[in-house]
Amino acid sequence: MIRIVTDSSCDLPERMLEEYGITVVPLVVRFGVEEYLDGELSLDEFWQKCETTGPPSTSQPSAGAFEAAFERLVDAGHEVLCITITQRHSGTFDTARLAARRFGERVHVFDSASLSVGVGWQALLAARASQAGQSMAAIIERLRDVRDRMRVFIVLETLENLRRGGRADAFIRVIERMARVLHVKPVINVVDGQLKLLGVTRSFTAGLRRAFSAVEACAPLEHLAVFSTRRHALAEEWAERLARGTGFPPEQVWVGETGAALASHGGAGLIGVLALPTADSAGC
Repeated sequence: MIRIVTDSSCDLPERMLEEYGITVVPLVVRFGVEEYLDGELSLDEFWQKCETTGPPSTSQPSAGAFEAAFERLVDAGHEVLCITITQRHSGTFDTARLAARRFGERVHVFDSASLSVGVGWQALLAARASQAGQSMAAIIERLRDVRDRMRVFIVLETLENLRRGGRADAFIRVIERMARVLHVKPVINVVDGQLKLLGVTRSFTAGLRRAFSAVEACAPLEHLAVFSTRRHALAEEWAERLARGTGFPPEQVWVGETGAALASHGGAGLIGVLALPTADSAGC
């Protein structure tokens, strides 16, 4: 059987990980000299430490952590498909690929070119395909198709965490002065695995409208998710609006809070949306 490995940026709930036998290799979260594996702190504990210690930094898992996960599964007789956060903003893909060399064709590493639930949705699709008996080649072909169609938009309350982490230097310099003087809210999308500036708005609500209009243009949709940091009620409200605007079944929209990997760089108050247009969607 093909088993799926991913990193902790995937933001999949524990019940799904258990149901589909998905192995998660944790990223590392650092508050000054204190270091934690992603998941060691609950979300409440994570945000409490942010308030008392200041914004954290993150780093990719070690090659040894990936190698240990691969070895356990290969020794049990499985092939392994590892799906990672975008390599454009993390060294996780390269580290996983380095660890995979020891196992030859038994382990394949795939760059999701996404983050948060964009990684998680691809890992879930791969696990379902594996349970359906599909081959490694067929699963990877399916993932490439989904990766090409997937759209991710994020509205930020603040630029400070991104600026400090250096993850978006290409556009930070362009809008940083404007953001400080006019308090504009950046709207970001993910293009070929890289964070790009979609635009800026004078209010958070206007930013949500900008991002959600872009999603509505992608309808009809195969999958829809809304994620946030510390703004679950607002995320629920806008998820309902977005379901109505796209004709997507409201009960099938994923709504959740993103974990430490994205929260460390996006800060509190962000809302993001992932949309997967159907293969025949012409508007996105």
